[in-house]
Amino acid sequence: MAERIHLTKRDRFHVMWRTQLLQGSWNYERMQNGGWCYSLIPAIKKLYTNKDDQIAALKRHLEFYNTHPYVSAPVTGVVLALEEDRANGAPVTDVAIQGVKVGMMGPLAGVGDPVFWFTMRPILGALGASMALTGSILGPIIFFVAWNIIRLAVLWYTQEFGYRAGSAITKDVSGGLLGKVTKGASILGMFVLGALVNRWVNVKFTPVVARTPQQKGAYIDFAHLPKGGQGIHDAMTQQAAGLSLDKIKVTTLQNNLDSLIPGLAALLLTFICMWLLKKKVSPIWIILGLFVVGVLFHVWGLM
Repeated sequence: MAERIHLTKRDRFHVMWRTQLLQGSWNYERMQNGGWCYSLIPAIKKLYTNKDDQIAALKRHLEFYNTHPYVSAPVTGVVLALEEDRANGAPVTDVAIQGVKVGMMGPLAGVGDPVFWFTMRPILGALGASMALTGSILGPIIFFVAWNIIRLAVLWYTQEFGYRAGSAITKDVSGGLLGKVTKGASILGMFVLGALVNRWVNVKFTPVVARTPQQKGAYIDFAHLPKGGQGIHDAMTQQAAGLSLDKIKVTTLQNNLDSLIPGLAALLLTFICMWLLKKKVSPIWIILGLFVVGVLFHVWGLM
């Protein structure tokens, strides 16, 4: 019986160190796949001695990948465990590995931004800036040192957590646990991505479908407002109370669509892009197509 191939802590540390370059080869088609694949090279070389197996593993990890760079570590840990068990003969398929990656990277991306960019970094930056304003050189030094200690600690310990969790998952492959986790992760990832459509996809149709005169009292009568600052104050107060700025109420096509189903156009656009991807259309062509259509529709006054 062949001896089991095992990734040592040193091997896993080399992978973690390389994950700092996750966005070093960022591209619009597969996002962080280059940096992701680069970070796994030490583990792939250790697990697969055959060159063809190494090439297959590299191709497997050149698929689409994109998440917050600091919370990518748990995904890395789980994938390391899956690759280790696969190299030792476990029935871990390419689909299972990719499914876990896709299912985890979506929810984690939503966690990384508020924790690191919107909380941790502003707090440390404010601390360093306050010290720098008093003339202390320790301000920028503390910010730099504290930020990197936290960042590296998160990368290492969450990767180790993912590695241990991944090992536990793959031990029960025969019981179907890996399949359930893969399916559940994929569903969760699609749910989170679907919820983000309304936030990140914005489509507005500008054609006017109606112009309706409003009754007196429904709009701000600028002709009878006091002059100077008091007039500005009154106008802002009336607008806050719900009065319109114009005598004519303009209804656009987008207003009618929003009254039926808010975000319908954005959802349909997302479905069209998904359909094109399913038809093997390159994401680059989709991006260029959206750019051209958006510019033309704006010039024609449709958007």
